[in-house]
Amino acid sequence: MRRSPHRGRLALISVVVTSLMLTLLGRLWFLQVTTGPAYAAAATQTRVRVVALPAVRGQILDAGGEPLVANQTRPQVSVDYMALLHQPDGGRAVLARLAEALGRPYDEVANRARLCGQDVPRPCWPGSPYQPITVADDVSVRTALSIAERQEEFPGVSTALRPVRTYPLGTAAAHLLGYLQPPSPADQPETPESAGRELVGRDGLEAEYDRELSGSAGVREVAVDSTGKVTGVVRERDAQPGDTLVTSVDGRIQQVAERALARAVAKARKRGEPADAGAVVVLDPRTGRVVALADQPTYDPSVWTGGISQSDYETLPLVSSAALGQWAPGSTWKVVSTAAAAKAGYRLKASYDCPGSYKVSGRSFRNFDGIALGRMDMHRALVVSCDTIFYRFAEQLWRRDGGLKPVKRPKDPMQAMAGRFGFGTSTGIDLPNESPGRVPDRTWKRATWERTKADSCRRAKTGYPELADRRRAAYLKALAAGNCRDGGVWWAGDAANFAIGQGDVLVTPLQLARGYAAIANGGTVFSPRVGKAVVRPDGTEVRTITPPVVGHVGVPGKTLRFIRDALADVPRKGTAAAAFEGFPFKRLAVAGKTGTAEAYGRQDTSWFASFAPAKHPKYVVVVVVSQGGTGASTAAPAAREIWEGIYHLPHRKAPPGGGR
Repeated sequence: MRRSPHRGRLALISVVVTSLMLTLLGRLWFLQVTTGPAYAAAATQTRVRVVALPAVRGQILDAGGEPLVANQTRPQVSVDYMALLHQPDGGRAVLARLAEALGRPYDEVANRARLCGQDVPRPCWPGSPYQPITVADDVSVRTALSIAERQEEFPGVSTALRPVRTYPLGTAAAHLLGYLQPPSPADQPETPESAGRELVGRDGLEAEYDRELSGSAGVREVAVDSTGKVTGVVRERDAQPGDTLVTSVDGRIQQVAERALARAVAKARKRGEPADAGAVVVLDPRTGRVVALADQPTYDPSVWTGGISQSDYETLPLVSSAALGQWAPGSTWKVVSTAAAAKAGYRLKASYDCPGSYKVSGRSFRNFDGIALGRMDMHRALVVSCDTIFYRFAEQLWRRDGGLKPVKRPKDPMQAMAGRFGFGTSTGIDLPNESPGRVPDRTWKRATWERTKADSCRRAKTGYPELADRRRAAYLKALAAGNCRDGGVWWAGDAANFAIGQGDVLVTPLQLARGYAAIANGGTVFSPRVGKAVVRPDGTEVRTITPPVVGHVGVPGKTLRFIRDALADVPRKGTAAAAFEGFPFKRLAVAGKTGTAEAYGRQDTSWFASFAPAKHPKYVVVVVVSQGGTGASTAAPAAREIWEGIYHLPHRKAPPGGGR
């Protein structure tokens, strides 16, 4: 009997259907039994959203409890970068509606919502794409509420009341305080509690004490439905506010220093000096605490609020002249050389000749303006700032060490004394960035020469054809030839320049202030501190910050008293007398030293280092103006204004100062 062809087809179809059913059942078994728990967990997770709750950042207070940095609650509008990214148009329509609601150009809002990158100029978001990106933090409450009530029009946009940093002193102490920026992907959280922070300190005290100020972010886990609507709170951990930093800064003195420095720079520029930078440092020599730290140029720290354009960012003067600026100290350095000479056996009360010039290895080294001042002791040498006496000391000490054929272990007494005062090394201040300065010696010069010899020899042949100034090009070529031949030798001229704070000597204003503090306090060298205490929000003290003692100058007390007495006569009848004409010395005896540091191709650096009251110093004030002229014409008048401000003395305009 023949089989019907239809029955064969039916059998084939049955096999196919059965196979499909078995495959489907197997897949269902795999999904529901084998991997079911994983999918169930994933489904649960997609219905829970974790929201970081930023902590309120701690305040920064001055020594009297007045805020230097505070917080003000303002409405902020933020966007979720990832939520916008996953929208069909990348979030452009939402940002367009948001820009319209905020009354701002689309480009402004869109630029702030994009991520920073190598080829992306500011404004942009330098933080993590998973953090809320603030696109506006100066909106009205009405605008913020309007956006919050229309969530269907603004998916991925949120509004909230957030604390914003405010600066009661305006531009004062901008470099000292520092600024905040969103954390970048490179910023790894130190602890789980520090994760989720919206801002981290990037400079100044904000960076140095970031851990204490930042507090701990909280966490809120919310349940959402399939549309993203919040249906309830699963779990919440409150944010812990940051601690308060109490500083030793006197807000009033800080403002006095800022005004005096700004006026000094302006006056120098009016006279035709470039005056491109400057700084004021005020220390308490008894404790090593910082009372004020002012910089020029400065900026308004509120510029960081709400984002900043690339062009504005590139022009911000973010470098602190007080801690990072390095200049030759000029005659302010002579206190170090005087202490070194006394330790080396020169009698401070003996009589020394001060000719207009002194020959060192056949080369004439001159006094300021080449003036011969006759015979004098070291008291008067400091008061009138005689250079030639110090040239003689330096050359003689250089010869004691063997001159061009140095002994096996040269004493280099002036370099050794500079080291005891803390020069050539960072002060260790509680700020994140600081320059070490430079104390050149035989070893330094040899190492520098070996590092630069090849380039010097090349330039000795080729010269500097790229320079339009042919005179400067010829000078540099001759200098390169000398360096190629014997640039590693420590000449007598190097020693002479060192003795008066010229040549390759570099100091920061902070280092010079610390050195003068050691003279004022009897020889103790502190590592300065700005922070005074860290205090919890409830007022309990976490820790006291004490400036550590890092050394002692090792100079007899009678030598330091001799130097202090000499410096007390500088403003009365020395190089700073014109700048201090009419000053009430009976009410406040100021001791100080002018400095005028020369640099080839640049105008003179103006210095004045001082302390008062002269017998029992409470403050050290150091002023520097780069390319500001002589110390007597620019820095000394500014220091006088600061002393008048500190002690509420009547201000009497003095005539322009002369001398060094």
